[in-house]
Amino acid sequence: MNYSNNKVSDIQIAYIGGGSRGWAWTFMTDLALDDQISGTIRLYDIDRQAAENNAVIGNHLMSREDAKGDWKFEVKDSLQDVLTGCDFAVISILPGTFDEMASDVHLPERLGIYQSVGDTAGPGGMIRALRTIPMFVEIAEAIRDYAPDCWVINYTNPMSLCVKTLYHVFPEIKAFGCCHEVFGTQKVLKGIYEAETGNTIEDWHDVHVNVVGINHFTWFTEANYKGVDLFPVYKNYISKHFEDGYELEGENWMNSSFKCAHRVKMDLFNRFGLIAAAGDRHLAEFMPGNEYLNDPETVHSWKFGLTTVDWRKNDLQKRLERSHRLANAEEEVTLEPTGEEGILLIKALCGLDRFVSNVNIPNTALQIPNLPANALVETNALFDLDSIHPVAAGELPEDVKALIMPHVENHERILKAALTCDEELVVTAFMNDPIVKGKNPSEQEIRELVHDMLVNTKAYLPEGWKL
Repeated sequence: MNYSNNKVSDIQIAYIGGGSRGWAWTFMTDLALDDQISGTIRLYDIDRQAAENNAVIGNHLMSREDAKGDWKFEVKDSLQDVLTGCDFAVISILPGTFDEMASDVHLPERLGIYQSVGDTAGPGGMIRALRTIPMFVEIAEAIRDYAPDCWVINYTNPMSLCVKTLYHVFPEIKAFGCCHEVFGTQKVLKGIYEAETGNTIEDWHDVHVNVVGINHFTWFTEANYKGVDLFPVYKNYISKHFEDGYELEGENWMNSSFKCAHRVKMDLFNRFGLIAAAGDRHLAEFMPGNEYLNDPETVHSWKFGLTTVDWRKNDLQKRLERSHRLANAEEEVTLEPTGEEGILLIKALCGLDRFVSNVNIPNTALQIPNLPANALVETNALFDLDSIHPVAAGELPEDVKALIMPHVENHERILKAALTCDEELVVTAFMNDPIVKGKNPSEQEIRELVHDMLVNTKAYLPEGWKL
């Protein structure tokens, strides 16, 4: 990297999963809107054609007159080629295909177990992790061998187990996980404050929060805006609007597989006194299966949706078609801020700024003192020149800790199961998962479900599994 006049040039970024038909375009957009950093984006993907398409799209975007950024996109053929000499590595991959995810999400429905996302917690998240962890073992080994000093930014789910695997394989790795779920709740608090007070918050970043928890099951223990405690404001709003919930302007939960009316987080606030800080679809999957996800009718009553894999397959087809249009200059990427913070974190690590954001890293600094040191937690951290300083988040209330601990314990079980090909550990994890326990299936039913789900994802599991 070269430093000059408050700018950094010749940054080398390895993008593992560089054929992405979604987040890659978000990343390109943010790069094109910033003129303080520049360099080369090295794209690596097992689908080389997808990476080549993104190289065409990225280079075309940077050639536009309205693009401030100066980046070159090129395709690499191996992890060694993409990582050697890089300053940053971004990981954004789809572990397996939507056919495997269909089993993850929908096979448990035979036991009345419904999942609204299926990529982080519950049976779907755990089976997805079992095929993801071997991929991250390979990636971590390659980073150790070819780019041990680079900063690694993970966007892949299940976030906690992906980052946990990186540190397990290469303890000295400089890795962290980024997730935008917290931002959405900051925007909700901004909107509720404006509705309750009639005042305007110009930038949701000015809603300052203390983040504590694990990925997709994060909580705010503090939230304020310019000296105003937002907890009483939030509580007052809920007392009047609990049945209706709250929707951001232009969003309608009934018209989207990803939106919600935030009634689950309002109910969790009434029950536990903290502001749950992820989308309702994710929050529901960390709670017992006889609560928010009891059946589709219950889900509907809480005003969020079950994201089916058929919907995801249809959406992928649309994105493939858009990729073709973008690569052939039949459509242009819209240059508007995306709301993601990845570029801001890169700039801070380059020394151009200091920035505080929520981040997924090991609890070794005991950011949350009453969770184990080996837990992979999500809290705030200060980003500065070549360093991340975890911010002490404080202890979790015991009732909220009791909700989180089964998942922390299952992270350990599933990582070990993936590394040792141990089906019995997976059975134990299923039996201790709140979604599964909430539906009270028999041990035999759980064993049969685990086995069938493993068979359905066998193509992506190491040979050590006896299936």
